Amino acid sequence: MSEIAAGDDLQEVADQVSGQVRTFLSTVTQVAAGALPGAELPLLILATSDLLSAGARLAAIVDVVPLERFEPDAGPDTDMDPLREALGKIFDGFDEYFEVVDPVLGPDVESTTLSGELACVTEAVAKGLQHFDGGHELEALWWWQFSYFSLWGERAASALRVLQAVLAHLRLDVEDDVATEAEYDALHA
Repeated sequence: MSEIAAGDDLQEVADQVSGQVRTFLSTVTQVAAGALPGAELPLLILATSDLLSAGARLAAIVDVVPLERFEPDAGPDTDMDPLREALGKIFDGFDEYFEVVDPVLGPDVESTTLSGELACVTEAVAKGLQHFDGGHELEALWWWQFSYFSLWGERAASALRVLQAVLAHLRLDVEDDVATEAEYDALHA
């Protein structure tokens, strides 16, 4: 039985977010397994953008407060090391990057990894999905909203920026003679 009344707006939000979380988890898992050769970056950009859209929706609603002041046990935490390692192999050569720790508080920069960021996001949203699938939709919404602000929103945004930058470099960084020839062909077509 659902914690949220049928027809409640929060039920609609919970259903939408759970769908976007499932899509994100499926995409990240398939990429890590090597099931999407050649499409990894665009599909991760799409799935991460969609997940951030769900986070924006969570940010736009009032604070979700669970009925109980304790978190029900959603089951064991998933070991993210295999996922992180598999993604690290796929991102070999561009996994590590630098980012500003908190752009509001100062210019401090740290080194991080794309594989680590995506594994962190995966772990956080999967925990909410465990609550959702266990019939604790309100707890799932609370968890997704809280962890969006405290963890996965920032990590997903950082990962998205790196994924887009890598894809842009792959598509736009060409040798000067290739660019010149393409410009000439375009002008004389």
